[in-house]
Amino acid sequence: MFNPEVRIKQTELLSDDWYTLHKYTFELQQHDGDWCHQSREVYDRGNGAVILLYNLERRAVVLTRQFRLPTYLNGNPTGMLIEAPAGLLDDDHPEDCVRREAEEETGYRVHHVQKVFEAYMSPGSVTEIVYFFVAEYLDDHRMHAGGGVVHEQENIEVLELPFTEALRMVATGEIKDAKTIMLLQYAQIHGLVQP
Repeated sequence: MFNPEVRIKQTELLSDDWYTLHKYTFELQQHDGDWCHQSREVYDRGNGAVILLYNLERRAVVLTRQFRLPTYLNGNPTGMLIEAPAGLLDDDHPEDCVRREAEEETGYRVHHVQKVFEAYMSPGSVTEIVYFFVAEYLDDHRMHAGGGVVHEQENIEVLELPFTEALRMVATGEIKDAKTIMLLQYAQIHGLVQP
């Protein structure tokens, strides 16, 4: 990591409870050559991966619903959020992560996953890159009921929705998770599931 237009002057650890929060003091060279002094708090929780499971025959997708405290604290009356299966890499390759998360959260063991893109989700304050995948699921891929991992205190509801219903739920605001919206729109744009 080297950019001659950036000079990190000081790094201060603010929190190391769940993940790490640092305050960086730095100088950034402007277009006119002058140096601007700034400080920012940066949250590092590692990188993640997300997968949209789709079924061509049923024209359906599998999503999850679970409680998300930050959304509850910011206006979501129940705190429940509909999402595509996702998780942190935890030193795994992104493809291994999405296979693991899909099975833990939904019960489906998918075989052929396809990476479609990667993105910084909140680059003004969070270091995380999310890797986006899609995979077709079939009935015989179902290993168990899903619901998450007990020791991680996950309590996940598995939802199989018609693809058109999932798109409608984006339009009405029932689905508000950015990574899920991005994958549903990718599926729509690329014709992965025909309405």
